Amino acid sequence: MTDQRPWLKNYPTGVPANINADIYPSLVDMIEDCLEKYKANVGYYCMGSKLTFGEVDKLSTKFGAYLHSRGLEPGDKIALMMPNLLQYPVVLFGALKAGLIIVNTNPLYTPREMKHQFNDSGAKAIVIAENFAANLEKILADTPIKTIILTSIGEMLGSLKGGLTNFVVRKVKRMVPKYELPNAVKFKHAIKEGSRFKLPEISKNPEDVIILQYTGGTTGVSKGAMLTNKNLVSNLEQVKSCVQPFMTDGQEIALCALPLYHIFAFTVNCLGMLALGNANVLITNPRDINSLIKAFQDHPMSLVTGVNTLFNALLHNEDFVKLDFSNLKVTFGGGTAVKPAVAEEWKKVTGCALSEGYGLTESSPVVTINPLDGSGRLGFIGMPIPSTDVRIVNEQKEPLPIGQVGEIQVKGPQVMKGYYNRPEATSETISPDGWLSTGDIAVMDEDGYVKIVDRKKDMILVSGFNVFPNEIEAVLATHPGILEAAVIGVKSEKSGEVPKAFVVKKDNSLGEEDVIAYCREQLTAYKVPKQVAFVEELPKTNVGKVLRRKLKEAEEA
Repeated sequence: MTDQRPWLKNYPTGVPANINADIYPSLVDMIEDCLEKYKANVGYYCMGSKLTFGEVDKLSTKFGAYLHSRGLEPGDKIALMMPNLLQYPVVLFGALKAGLIIVNTNPLYTPREMKHQFNDSGAKAIVIAENFAANLEKILADTPIKTIILTSIGEMLGSLKGGLTNFVVRKVKRMVPKYELPNAVKFKHAIKEGSRFKLPEISKNPEDVIILQYTGGTTGVSKGAMLTNKNLVSNLEQVKSCVQPFMTDGQEIALCALPLYHIFAFTVNCLGMLALGNANVLITNPRDINSLIKAFQDHPMSLVTGVNTLFNALLHNEDFVKLDFSNLKVTFGGGTAVKPAVAEEWKKVTGCALSEGYGLTESSPVVTINPLDGSGRLGFIGMPIPSTDVRIVNEQKEPLPIGQVGEIQVKGPQVMKGYYNRPEATSETISPDGWLSTGDIAVMDEDGYVKIVDRKKDMILVSGFNVFPNEIEAVLATHPGILEAAVIGVKSEKSGEVPKAFVVKKDNSLGEEDVIAYCREQLTAYKVPKQVAFVEELPKTNVGKVLRRKLKEAEEA
């Protein structure tokens, strides 16, 4: 019988064919073990302040005890809504220690998007940065949330620096809109109160769901991917096995510019670096290139994770290219396709290969990685990681021979349990024998390297975030001046793709800026169409279904 995993022969020395998916019974066991093992090490830097893993351990235990004292029980859901701050790992680990299920929430969501996610998940509690509290106030009464914990950007930066930071954020930059949440408590108060209580004993089952990570998936509206203890522990072991041969446990520093609420940074940075005993430098505002430059100047970075747009922006900064990169060992790109030209320039400037990987929320997320020793192939997403099977299938989900184009299917211990409260969507995505259909079209060569060709559905990938035309079209349909609309993704040098809206007017005075401004009120920035074309009619089937494919073909002609 021929080897069904031809890529194994190409693994770098030290990377195993398989991992032990049962090394820990739960993610909490892994977290507690590593926090204790590396307690003297700095775990997280942010805005000039830091926390050791030991400090994170103590603070998170107090925070988890506080959540329990508020009546939250194991299995309840808690939303986390903040940028990259020192508070994030404290809140995350504390909630997990209390047995709660994490609902990571993009802080840039509009009230409409927040309402959907909180109601769909059934979140009973939220930890939210005050910058976004005004949006929560607008929809709070229509959600199941009863416990609100507020934090500020400067809350864990020390009295002097924290006070100054909050003054600038609140008064100078006016980044905290007025809000009224009478029953909310402050993060520091929760920590103080938590010291009076003890954490309960929680059951730890490998198959228990511990994260509801929202995604559009391969089709449809935003859904909660149910990630279990085993899913997360497995993916951490898989990533760890690929990184470990090139790094020294407990002695490395990683740049974390991607938001921790996104599955890529959540697993690879927040959890992955903990598993290796290494530090993360948390970047609160990755759009501030100066803060990224300063992070490199202040810390000898040995690992960088990011998306193509981040790497490209850094490479076009005069101060960045003058930095000392002698400590940089690993650069890992994902979330969206890394352009070969960007990877080549990164290697030229830093001396470190930019290794592209691939994953999706439904797989916790990592599926493939190019070898981190620089022996990978530009334009490819790499080879499957340990204990992971990847195959290419046709429309009937039948495996195709090497070299033929089809849909990627994935099988491994990191594949999600399913979509929360959506059995039909789950059965459409995961086969009875455990194969996850990704919706991505690719080809695999005889060495096991995979190359993405296209996407099966109409999903638009904007800087690593999934954007679905249906959601944007639903918003456009509510505009009084629009008769009908369709949305497709068009190429963008900056973000890979951007949404473009095709609009049939009801009001002849309607202009492009009117449409974009309306969408800005209803949608997160990356979902807002960057282009609007006014047309007399939309292409449709004989039963009236809009043919986005025709619009895309005309756009690319």
